Amino acid sequence: MNGQAIVVGGGIGGLAAAAALHRIGWQALVLERADELGEIGAGMSQAPNAMRCLDALAVGAQARAAAVPTHSAGNLRLPDGRYLQRARPGDPTPLLAFHRADLHRLLLEAVPAGSVRTGTEVTGLHQDRDQVTVTWKGGEAAADPLIGADGIRSTVRRLLWPDAPPPRYLGRTAWLGVAPAEGLPGSVTMGPGAYFLIHPLSRDRAYWAYVTACSRPGVRHDDEKAAVLGHVRNWHDPIPALIAATPSEAVTHIDVHDLDPLPSYVDGRVALLGDAAHAMSPDRGQGAGQSLEDAVVLAAALAAGPSVETALRRYDTERRPRTQATVRGARADGRRTTSPAAHRWMTTMVRLMPATLWRKGLTPDGNATWRWRPPHLPAPRAES
Repeated sequence: MNGQAIVVGGGIGGLAAAAALHRIGWQALVLERADELGEIGAGMSQAPNAMRCLDALAVGAQARAAAVPTHSAGNLRLPDGRYLQRARPGDPTPLLAFHRADLHRLLLEAVPAGSVRTGTEVTGLHQDRDQVTVTWKGGEAAADPLIGADGIRSTVRRLLWPDAPPPRYLGRTAWLGVAPAEGLPGSVTMGPGAYFLIHPLSRDRAYWAYVTACSRPGVRHDDEKAAVLGHVRNWHDPIPALIAATPSEAVTHIDVHDLDPLPSYVDGRVALLGDAAHAMSPDRGQGAGQSLEDAVVLAAALAAGPSVETALRRYDTERRPRTQATVRGARADGRRTTSPAAHRWMTTMVRLMPATLWRKGLTPDGNATWRWRPPHLPAPRAES
């Protein structure tokens, strides 16, 4: 089966969906609300499950060239600098760190030129037994399926699932930044009620994130850089230095939300993908990875047919249990890592875990999430 699709949202999930559809011989029009295409945010890591999806999209080699191995999961520290677990020199790591913009660019290059229309804010949609029609100010388009990949505050989700709960504030806030740095291996520093993450990035940079509990969303400061530095001024090197080296205008402050489970990701010829379906906290590093999985599974289902409706139901059946379990797990991890009461228990458990067992968990198949394999996508059609 082949056809035409509309993808709402030009972020990592939306572009991955368009690239996957292109791989199976479909045409995909991506509608992006922003006037200029780009990816917000700073850095992230991708686990083996996500990298296999990038291989399925034929951009895995380019992605690995743009990435830097990060030992963030193997270097666990306390604010005074002591190590709870430490990666040995030369230890392999399954995690690769990216600047979000680099991965976004690779996915954009994987879709045909002219596939993305910016400055297009969807205002309505209508579907019947044959097609879906989406409208925006001054225009409309129709396709076989519509893929809503427009983020945690998805317009597609609101139009078709108006009673779905809004994003849920998780009681945590985060500061993010990218600073010049060379040779950092990546680490997580666990403090009482907070943690500080470091990922090395290409071009001698490092991504950092400080996550802490906060009773209400929307708390902001005149000087966000000074605010976050005040939280970690006495933490070990290089944490204060990384923040100090970050331009003030490049320090981002966000509140952490996720989505409560939806009863379905599909309504007829419309499917939700990525954060529009299952936005999750960053505590398992799986937000973008699960979006990549969605894209490959969706394309494989459409390639197998026999109809759009059947394919989308298959996608929903396969993706909803896994993604909703990941949301729950990330939510629970976040509660533990930003709970002062849980800090002593967590650090004790990490200390007591044998290093051999810890390292076994950091292999590419070290946990059920990382072991996932994508379905096969048919090879691109040969040009006539």
